[in-house]
This record gives sequence, C-alpha cells and structure tokens, in this order.
Amino acid sequence: MKLLIFSDIHGDLGALARMMDTEADYYVSAGDLVNFGRGLDRCGPILARRANRVYVLPGNHETTAQIAGLCRDFGLHDFHQQHAHWGRYRVAGLGYSNPTPFHTPGEYTEAELASKLESFAGLAPLLLICHCPPQGTALDQIRPGLHAGSTAVRDFLLREQPELFFCGHIHEAAGVHAAIGKTQAMNVGKQGWLLDLNQDREEA
Repeated sequence: MKLLIFSDIHGDLGALARMMDTEADYYVSAGDLVNFGRGLDRCGPILARRANRVYVLPGNHETTAQIAGLCRDFGLHDFHQQHAHWGRYRVAGLGYSNPTPFHTPGEYTEAELASKLESFAGLAPLLLICHCPPQGTALDQIRPGLHAGSTAVRDFLLREQPELFFCGHIHEAAGVHAAIGKTQAMNVGKQGWLLDLNQDREEA
C-alpha cells in the first residue's frame, strides 16, 4: 500500500501530471497547487485522473473554501483537519501556514495552528502531513540562519513525536530530511515522496 505526498506545485501542470502518473494507492497534495488561488480549475482534471484516491490540503496560497470547492467539483477528498487509517498508520492532515510577509490567503496564527493540531494528539502510530514545516529545523531553512516555519508545528512534533512527518512550503528546503526527536521528517516539494505504508520509504 503506497502513499504519494507532494507539495508546492504552484501551477506547474507538468509536475502535477507526473505525480498523477506515479502509481500509488493514495495521493496527498500538501498545499500550494497554484499561486494566490488562481488556476485551480486547471489542476482539477489532472487530479481527477486518480479521483477518489486524491486528498488535498490548502497551502498558504489557497483558502479552505477554494480547496473544498475543488474537491467537490472534481471528486477529490478535502483532507484539511482530517485523519484516516491507511496501512498501519493514522494519517492526519493540516493545511495553511504560519503568517508570512506576503499576506497570502491561507495563513493561521501560531495559536490557531496549535489548536487545530491538538485534534491529532494521541493518534498512533501517527503520520502527520502539514503544509508548514517546523520552525528552526532543516525543513524550514531559507538560507543559513533564516528560518520561516511554525513554532506550533515544532512544539507538536516534539511533544507527540509522530513516527513520520511530511511538509512543504519552504521551496529552498525541498527534498531535505531531518530527525526531530524520534520523528523522521521531510520537506517533500513538488518532486514528491512515495511511501510504502507497510514497510520502507522510496523516492518518487
């Protein structure tokens, strides 16, 4: 049973098509399919090729209403603030980011992120997918010494120690792995990551 996780397509329909060409049992788009909500209708038919196996989170470039509409119109699953039982994992998803300097439509305060993450506390073994990476790690580093991730996500990971964590948002950290306590974590980027839900991980 395989799960393909990807993020930050930002309107690159060729990259999105490559994700849908990859064979998997479940697909999670971890946010930012487009820029500032524009062009989601062009992503819909590509995602619809895998239809009821596709789960979508809003990034900071989409609103919850836009993603709900996309999922409704194209037969996809809105995975924002939801969780499911796939393979041996409890898989949970949370979209949006912490505040950015760009005033994008999908931003939460750190307090809001912390509150929404709390609904996943105690799930085990947990595989958590967020658009936003944890603050102060390799996953949110824009350049040496400059980090832009979420303190709420970091605090949740340190406290709950999910087995696996995947994110996007910070393009400069795409493909980067990190250990956060016992949690194995990765910023997947638009290249994606293919995970065997029963055994080991392998790259898409």
